[in-house]
Amino acid sequence: MTNPQWTAVDQYFAETITPADEALTAALTVSTAAGLPEIAVAPNQGKLLHLLALMQGARTILEIGTLGGYSTIWLARALPTDGRLITLEYEPAHADVARANIARAGLDKIVEVVTGAALDTLPQLEAEAAGPFDLVFIDADKVNNPRYVEWALKLSRPGTVIIVDNVVRNGEVATEHPDDPAITGTREMFDLVAREPRLDATALQTVGTKGYDGLLLARVVE
Repeated sequence: MTNPQWTAVDQYFAETITPADEALTAALTVSTAAGLPEIAVAPNQGKLLHLLALMQGARTILEIGTLGGYSTIWLARALPTDGRLITLEYEPAHADVARANIARAGLDKIVEVVTGAALDTLPQLEAEAAGPFDLVFIDADKVNNPRYVEWALKLSRPGTVIIVDNVVRNGEVATEHPDDPAITGTREMFDLVAREPRLDATALQTVGTKGYDGLLLARVVE
């Protein structure tokens, strides 16, 4: 579901308050040339992630789902020079593109791209005492969103912010779709968040160049 006016407004926002720079533009261009799906966050959404990380005063960030590193760059730019961002990517080819994009942005000293299935690498992070993280951004396969939120909680502290992208599914999240694992996983994630006393959360619908979607925003309260 798309609308030309939504795209026009996003373009206006990008031109006025979220202008692209060389590193961000290159990240998208190189990712497309490498055959990665064009599903990175929009520029205004990337800036939102950046501002949320700044407002949080984040020093450590966990990202689940790297793709070409576009959102990683936005998030990492909010960190102090001694900050740390760990981003998890399933596809080795995507991870290689992301590493090059992150290095081009001058962020390879504070960003680590970990390759492998997140449900395999997350336990490794726990074993290595990599957490707690100040902010967790989840933008990976939607089937496993409930498990990713559970792991975000394990690797968090009171005050940690958890953001989950693509939760509206063109509005279909409001209706059961047993044949669509992405919608089923998203609804299971909402059920988990609703009954989890350690989370205080809301969700927002969005429209724009990425169509009709939205995000969940949660804070760990205990």
